[in-house]
Parts: sequence; structure tokens; C-alpha cells
Amino acid sequence: MINGNLKADYGADERVLNNRNKQLFVYGSMLLLAIFPFVAGDYAMLMACKMGILLIAVVGVNVLTGYTGLVSLGHGAFVAIGAYATVVFSNLFSGLPEGILPLIVIPLAVIVSALVGIIVGLPSLRVKGLYLAVATLAASFIVTFLIEQDLFAPWTGGVNGINTPTANLLGWELDTKREMYVLITVLALTTLLAAQNLFRTRVGRAFIAIRDRDYSAEILGISLLRYKLMSFAISAAYCGLSGALFAYFYARILPEQFELDLSLELVAALIVGGMGRTMGPVFGVFIVMMVPELIKIAMGAATGGSLELARYTGPVQEIVFGLLLVTFLLKEPLGINQITDRILRSANRWPFARG
Repeated sequence: MINGNLKADYGADERVLNNRNKQLFVYGSMLLLAIFPFVAGDYAMLMACKMGILLIAVVGVNVLTGYTGLVSLGHGAFVAIGAYATVVFSNLFSGLPEGILPLIVIPLAVIVSALVGIIVGLPSLRVKGLYLAVATLAASFIVTFLIEQDLFAPWTGGVNGINTPTANLLGWELDTKREMYVLITVLALTTLLAAQNLFRTRVGRAFIAIRDRDYSAEILGISLLRYKLMSFAISAAYCGLSGALFAYFYARILPEQFELDLSLELVAALIVGGMGRTMGPVFGVFIVMMVPELIKIAMGAATGGSLELARYTGPVQEIVFGLLLVTFLLKEPLGINQITDRILRSANRWPFARG
């Protein structure tokens, strides 16, 4: 019976893609992503861009909840901060050349989101679990409330929203979905790679130690103050990057786009995909984005395109999402990522694998 993989040197032990099946899976996926814009229609490109933007935010939630064990229901606020900061800084530095403006604005939006994340993360030093989730939820409501106020309307547009700038990278104007797809895909892959390598470092191992048992981690010399706030900052920075792309992708942003529904969608994608795993957000985002589309197709076929019956599509989506979450929490708490790992391990050990 095969119960392990032989590693004859340190390089093999450190290698992420340590067998042929993983290499085929990852490189095949990258090849499909490269081919996709040449064969996909406009609606498919729209869905792909939305998936990429959402993926970056879910990776941020995974850093905090999946790896550090700190529950948050307010990450939609960090996405909002990244989006609105992008618009504000773009207007503030409008005198600079357009080609270098995103290279300045996006990092600033990420930094602002990280700083707010540190502030929101302060309650994690005293509370955790449900109480921390409520604290982050309250922070999300506060951010949305401030965005809608007339006092900040000159910068945020208030309840009516605000127009967003067009991304221009060194003279390359990203004014189509296919061009934005390139930027979003590159940044999404980069964030995934960064998350994978983060948890091979001392900081990432400290996060995991806090998740497993924070009191024991503190006894071992891990500063809970430092690493919990660092986890919040990194997680919020990911969401800030997602918000910046959100602002560049959509022609106009509204406060209602960043309300509780977005935060719950991020958490749902993480639970379905698999918490604490690099590919978990990928699988989760794919399911969360595709299920509503499949329901629309199924409801359209079942109702014959009747507009009167189409109003039931929304409740059906909510029911299906609820069933998905309950099913995965009860039957497969580690999500689709665990199922995929099981399949890849069986393929790697064939013909000795069983089950």
C-alpha cells in the first residue's frame, strides 16, 4: 500500500507541484485561461472578469478565516474601500500622465484598505468566533453608512454612486472586457501564488498556529497582537486590490454593490471551495458564479421564458445556496478542494489506489 511520496532532496520537498498530475492540472488550467479570450463571447468574458475580481477577494478572506481562524462577515467593506479609494485617488492625481496613474492609484488603494483592516482587526485581540463576526459586520455597516453620507458625497457620490476611471497602463487603454480580462487574470494568478508562498514562510506558519490553538501559539512566543493584525491587514489588502479592479471594470459604482450580500457571497465561496487551501477560493468562486447562471437557464426552460414566473428565480437561488452550504458543512467541511485532492491522490497512486 502506498502511503507517501519519496523525496530524495530538499528541492523535491519544497516543490509545490510535486507530481505529474498536479503539473498537468495547473499548466492545463493556465493554457485554458490563455486560450479563453480568443474563443469566448462577450457574456462569457463578463463572467470570467467577475470571477477573477471575486477570486482575489475570496483569497483575502481565506487568509483571515481559512488560515488564521478569524471569522469575518465584513470583507465587502474592504472591497468598497479599495474601489472608492481608486476613484478618489484617480481624481486627486488627475494631473499625472494617465499611463502611470493606475501604477500609483492601485497600490495606494491597497494600502488604505490594509490600514482600515488593522483598525477593524483590533477587536480580534479581545473577542473571537461569533463575537468577532458581529464586530466585523458592524464595521461593514459603518463603512457603507459613511459612503452614503452627503458629507462625503463630493468624493463618493453618496447614494447615487460615482463614475469610475478607465484603466490605462503605460499607454495601453483597457476599455474592453478582453483587455480587462488580461489584467484581472494576471493579478488573480499572482495573488494565488503569493498566498501559496505566504504559508510556506514564518508569518504563514504563525497564522496557522493561531488558527489551531492561539493560547499555545502565544506560549511558543508568537505575538497574537502582531500576527492577528497582520492577518487582517493582508486580508484587507487583497480585498482592496479586488475593489480597485472592481472600480476599473465597472463604469459606475454604487454603495449597494458592497453591502452584506457581497460579504456573505465571499464567505459562501470559501466554504464551498475549501477553507485553508490555496485552490479552495478558485473552486468556490466558480460554483458561486455558475450556480445562478445554471438556475436561470433551468428556470427559463421550465417556465418557457414566462416573465411572470421568472420572478421566482431569485428565491430559488437563495434556496440552492442555502442547501449548498448546509451540504458541504455536513458532508464535506473541507469543500471541493478536498474532493479534488482525493481524486488527484488516487490518480497519482494508480494502479494501487482504491476508492
